[in-house]
Amino acid sequence: MKNPAPKSDQTTVVTHVSDATLRNFMGYHMKRAFNVVQADLARTLKPFDLRMLTYTALVLIVDNPGMRQSQLADAMDIERPNLVVIIDELERRELIVRDRVPNDRRAYALKVTLAGRHLYEKTVAAVTAHEAVLLDGIDDATRVAVIAAMKKIEKSQGKG
Repeated sequence: MKNPAPKSDQTTVVTHVSDATLRNFMGYHMKRAFNVVQADLARTLKPFDLRMLTYTALVLIVDNPGMRQSQLADAMDIERPNLVVIIDELERRELIVRDRVPNDRRAYALKVTLAGRHLYEKTVAAVTAHEAVLLDGIDDATRVAVIAAMKKIEKSQGKG
């Protein structure tokens, strides 16, 4: 039988939550910063009826015409079944087309439509502006250092 929690005559009321211990971890800072970036990006993409994942897929397809769905899943680091939902949405909106790969009837090449290219141009400009505002006050040397550190962390994946 478990021991009941000790009873206290006084009720403690927390007026400030401390995250001091968590602030010692880089991952915690990265997650907090990502939350800010993600929320701001969602607001930026909302007028275009895109989410972060659909935007990412559109950009990768425009930048890599003819890529296969499996390549897109790998580039986005998502499971192939989850990618199908994203591809279906982009195709339904007539932003991309799926063409069968001639020498592999099971594979599809992804290509952007004219409407997709126009949306890509508008959204890349909006996201570029969003990042400029969000990162205002952070000098170029710091940006380069942060990106280099994140790349190093990404490359260390699986070495633990």
